[in-house]
Amino acid sequence: MQITTWLKLVPGRLFRRAGHRTALVAAGLPLHLAVVPLWLWLAGAIAGAPAVIPLPVLLTLAVTPALTAGQRRRYRALVGKDLPRPAAPGPGRNWKSAVRRLTTRALWRQACYHAVAGPLLAVLDLAVLAVWAAALVAASIYVWIWALPPQWRVTDLGYTTQAAYITAGGLALLFLGPRLTGALVRLDTRAAEVLLGPSRTEKLTSRVADLAESRAGVLDAADAERRRIERDLHDGVQQRLVSLAVNLGLARATLDDLPADARKVIDEAHREAKEAITELNNLVRGLHPAVLEDRGLDAALSGVAARLPIPARVAVDLPRRPSPTVEAVAYFVVSEALTNVVKHAQATRADVTVERIGETLLVVVADDGAGGADLAAAGGGTGLAGLAKRVASVDGTFSCRSPAGGPTVITVELPCAP
Repeated sequence: MQITTWLKLVPGRLFRRAGHRTALVAAGLPLHLAVVPLWLWLAGAIAGAPAVIPLPVLLTLAVTPALTAGQRRRYRALVGKDLPRPAAPGPGRNWKSAVRRLTTRALWRQACYHAVAGPLLAVLDLAVLAVWAAALVAASIYVWIWALPPQWRVTDLGYTTQAAYITAGGLALLFLGPRLTGALVRLDTRAAEVLLGPSRTEKLTSRVADLAESRAGVLDAADAERRRIERDLHDGVQQRLVSLAVNLGLARATLDDLPADARKVIDEAHREAKEAITELNNLVRGLHPAVLEDRGLDAALSGVAARLPIPARVAVDLPRRPSPTVEAVAYFVVSEALTNVVKHAQATRADVTVERIGETLLVVVADDGAGGADLAAAGGGTGLAGLAKRVASVDGTFSCRSPAGGPTVITVELPCAP
């Protein structure tokens, strides 16, 4: 039973897409032969008239876009496949743009397909079509042989045995035809994708651009989510804690007849509520301070500097605000760097400079501490290494110069969107 079922499926497996593939081969034959006359002309020019050699080459380049468009339509109409397109040259109608289009690698790769691969593929197209024609003629010999004159059948009495052999050979070719056609279509498709489509460098460039765009989208989404969490905490939980602390303070001030134990519990609850508010303020400020979104880097960094136990000078020169993501990275870099100054540098003062130079946001944090900060020795995800990773997330550059004895200077360059 299984053998019978498999035998029923064999013709379908062999001939399932043979029709479309054969049509693809047949339609490709004139396109593959289109440039042959030009190259025969070139060969004649090389032999007898060298002065006209550039003409067939220029004509080949001129008809290449039309032939490429024909190949794309052939694949799209017959097998439903869209060949990848190379990067288009810049727009323009002057002679410079024309020269630029003629010198693009994509055009010369396409010309190579039509002038070199095309004639070779045309030979294979003819061979495959000849196999199909021979297979159909041989397999149907008992159908058309009756169209021959009767005298031939009378004089050649062994024609039935010969026709049987021819029919068997035709059936064998019919089973071989789909395999040859499939192999030729795969070869042609591979050549078309390599020569008519983008090069490997263009594919990698496009892939890098897509990854950079998707990464920028992820960073923007993460920054927006931090801002949402900050707003929810500030407008929700923080307000409830403030209300709780106020109620506890009122209870402690107005309820005089409470037992000592109850008053002690209220005092502890009031103190813990205020501590929770302080911790929540620090958490909200670490997520995304509201002042950064409302008033920009100058106000946000001034607030950070005002909370430091050492003097800190902040100079911000921004003609216009950068993107929210870059602005957030600059803020957190300065905030973390100043925190490290207070914790580890033993400095007496710090200086912060933020300015925009062209399309680059330059951030410099300097202190007069003991120095010795080492980016390579910093643990991954923390300290200077964490700052470097945060800067790298937006394609920025991070450098730290900290000789023994100081001073320490951290320089960050962040690209700004135009």
